[in-house]
Amino acid sequence: MQFTTRPTLSGTFGMVSSTHWLASQSAMAVLEDGGNAFDAAVAAGFVLHVVEPHLNGPAGEVPIILAPAGGEVQVLCGQGPAPAGATIEHYRALGLDLVPGTGPLAAAVPGAFDAWMVLLRDHGTRTPAEVLKYAIGYAEHGHPAVERLGRTVETVRTLFETEWTSSADVYLPDGRAPRPGGLFRNPALAATWRRLLEEAGDGDRTEQIERARAVWRGGFVAEALVRQAGVPTMDTSGTRHTGTLTRADLAGWSATYEPPVTYDWRGWTLCKAGGWSQGPAFLQQLALLPPQPPAYGTAEYVHLLVEGCKLAMADREAWYGDAADVPVAALLSEPYNAQRRALIGQKASYGLRPGAPEGREPALGAHALAVAAGESGFGAPGASAAGAGEPTMAEDGGTRGDTCHVDVVDRWGNMVAATPSGGWLQANPVVPELGFPLGTRLQMAWLDPGLPNSLTPGRRPRTTLTPSLALRDGVPVMAFGTPGGDQQDQWQVHFFLAVALGGLALQEAIDAPNWHNDAFPSSFHPRGMRPGSVTVESRIDPEVVEELRRRGHDVTVGGAWSEGRLCAVARDPETGVLSAAANPRGMQGYAVGR
Repeated sequence: MQFTTRPTLSGTFGMVSSTHWLASQSAMAVLEDGGNAFDAAVAAGFVLHVVEPHLNGPAGEVPIILAPAGGEVQVLCGQGPAPAGATIEHYRALGLDLVPGTGPLAAAVPGAFDAWMVLLRDHGTRTPAEVLKYAIGYAEHGHPAVERLGRTVETVRTLFETEWTSSADVYLPDGRAPRPGGLFRNPALAATWRRLLEEAGDGDRTEQIERARAVWRGGFVAEALVRQAGVPTMDTSGTRHTGTLTRADLAGWSATYEPPVTYDWRGWTLCKAGGWSQGPAFLQQLALLPPQPPAYGTAEYVHLLVEGCKLAMADREAWYGDAADVPVAALLSEPYNAQRRALIGQKASYGLRPGAPEGREPALGAHALAVAAGESGFGAPGASAAGAGEPTMAEDGGTRGDTCHVDVVDRWGNMVAATPSGGWLQANPVVPELGFPLGTRLQMAWLDPGLPNSLTPGRRPRTTLTPSLALRDGVPVMAFGTPGGDQQDQWQVHFFLAVALGGLALQEAIDAPNWHNDAFPSSFHPRGMRPGSVTVESRIDPEVVEELRRRGHDVTVGGAWSEGRLCAVARDPETGVLSAAANPRGMQGYAVGR
């Protein structure tokens, strides 16, 4: 066993891992009170909205993968679609060639709240009040602010003070940003949840949940969200715009279930969300591996994974999205991957090379072609070196940030992985009556027609959010995920292979030196790329770095603990022993359990 930053936890009662210790402990409190994994995940999700508001919010989105004990694995889609008025023609008429990275024009129909409620209704055992009480307490009475919360607010201070004044009211009280360790409160958010619970009423648990959903989709919450979307708001285009969200958009959408996309690999079955997410790119990377992969951790191993990732992400750009049918079966087929595998040579590739599954011509938009040809820069200087992912907005227009994740397994064998994100405090102004902002996920859709990810009313923008669930011989054994935008299905592949190929325990696999590449169009405004790039942690063997450079990779050596924020829980089906681990990077993630 190698040295790790903390132990892999083990027990038989319940395990939680999340990107913030208060969310993990709140979820554990639910388990201790007799709730199940789904109750616990919902409680953790609402706490994350409070304690990591720079990383997620209630009007953002959350894909969830769940495995009820003895039941089928399901994906619960908490990614809202584009509003009815969000047409390419509307945005082009405003003089835009990209959806702005901030502001109401980038707001999809909010998805997170409804998804949490649907999960609670169908698989939980608790009432809305019982799972929301932890979030309400932290919003009302305060929580110790993490350092990054205050740093994020400082990057947008001028914007808040001059344009988004409702955000300054919450995040710059008395002109001061949240101080590390100082108690930070959001009384408007606490009041929102208290009013929603009051209007949800008493009585049957399911009826309470349905009334809460109705309040969100058609009551005072919907009214406030739509009012805010109609306020002219300064965004990354440098112009004030109003959004397209309406009451009808909110009333007409709800979170839905769908089967996962799966891939069988060496006795494992990996489950991901479909081609409206980047999830199948994880599976494509496994499908591209040769029958006998190189030794774990060697330069040949890293080179192979980087080059395979480039091919999978090129296919993501050409084939993934909700505006067209995604040929997932063909993309995961052995004949197709045998052809693609042959493209991986001994040297680093620098082109964007999507494939032609079933002989179909790949579709790339004008902006993606331009950045692939070097006609547009990466657009986020320094972000990749810092292991950044889901963006925050700096005053210079650069992006840097992350998102959240939570995994839970309980003593009955229920297992869930969720990746809440969007609705960042730096994405849109705070809705004054509610205490949280709209999201900006529409920035991931293209304003070119005819692409799988073209902006299309009623269709989901392709999301980077991508939780994972793994089965062994058909039985759920591990749930995991990470923040990190386009890096999520890179870091998760590396983690999974560290367990499956390297034989590492959960915490060893999370602590292992990590890396990523940006050699494909970014999902985030301004949608750049860095051909040939690889960013590695400084803890990686210097001889591996030197060999990667000899092979032509443009290697950036980042901080020792800069790549990935993974969480994981597991269950041994033979013994019933549960385990959990969490990422030490960022000094926030923790696993708890017994």
